[in-house]
Amino acid sequence: MRLQNKVAMITGGSGGIGKATVRRFLQEGAVVAIVDYDEHALETFATELQAEGFDAFQTYKLDVRSLENVQQVVTQIVERFGTLDILINNAGITQDAQLTKMTAEQFHDVLQVNTTGVFYCTQQVVPHMIAQKSGKIINTTSVSGVYGNFGQTNYAASKAAVVGMTETWAKELGRHNINVNAVAPGFTLTPMVEKMPDTVIEKMTQMIPLGRLGKPEDIANAYVFLASDESSYIHGHTLHVDGAIIM
Repeated sequence: MRLQNKVAMITGGSGGIGKATVRRFLQEGAVVAIVDYDEHALETFATELQAEGFDAFQTYKLDVRSLENVQQVVTQIVERFGTLDILINNAGITQDAQLTKMTAEQFHDVLQVNTTGVFYCTQQVVPHMIAQKSGKIINTTSVSGVYGNFGQTNYAASKAAVVGMTETWAKELGRHNINVNAVAPGFTLTPMVEKMPDTVIEKMTQMIPLGRLGKPEDIANAYVFLASDESSYIHGHTLHVDGAIIM
């Protein structure tokens, strides 16, 4: 029970990695605010969790692109639970296209969710962590944000920005006893990836020295470690959870 009685806000909480993370946090004793844009997915996931015997959670519909909405939801979480100890900035989208075919809308939409959304959520949560002189912020970047990836100008840019923000916030917030780190997943077997042709998945798998795609639970385990006291001296770091695909 490494997260006993800790209150965690997990964005993108009803997606593949998000759902695995919520379950792991609940298993570790955390109280979880599950945040997502998809209200139907939130309701469905809440029903699943209740059927599994979990009850230490609350769902919140949130558009991370809206500063006003982020302010409202963070306030509701703190008012309900009295504190906010952990923020997992997991929400993200892709709209892939090669540079010459990518529209301005595709570029800006991805940055609004993946970068601006991380900024809004962190900026609104941090004052509460400063007041209690403790906190854990974990941002989701990607191997694409570190090394680039074909057809992902917008996604790679958004995730590279997350690395830069992580390192900047580590410099700013360490004196307040707030740890800031990032996780960089590689190819992970989420529902979106599972819909890809078998030939594409096989090609992706062949690129990974471990010989398999990541599982959402692999990423969730990294989040748990960085959210726990076991990682108290890890700060400003990007943890690659990618099977050594870039080695």
